[in-house]
Amino acid sequence: MNPHSDLCLRTVIHFRRIVAMCRNITILRGLEPPATQEEIEAAALQFVRKVSGVQKPSSITKEAIEEAVSQIAISTGLLLASLPPRKVPPRYDPPLRRRTQSAP
Repeated sequence: MNPHSDLCLRTVIHFRRIVAMCRNITILRGLEPPATQEEIEAAALQFVRKVSGVQKPSSITKEAIEEAVSQIAISTGLLLASLPPRKVPPRYDPPLRRRTQSAP
């Protein structure tokens, strides 16, 4: 299997250190203005979809997916609040901001 055929780079863990990460996960730290709760929840949903392989929850998976998104959003908010400011802002705006910036 060609590792570049996926949209996402495979996560490689080497001696407990992540050396590659999915390109599609949105960077929220260092945004101006800071990431909104909606952006944090969208990133959490993006992460859960990628990890679970579930793009559209069924009645069987809906509750577990919603709980995972909620817990990851909480953890992400705590993480962002506890990190020092970035010296360089992220290269790209999150998808929710790109949509509003491109709207007439």
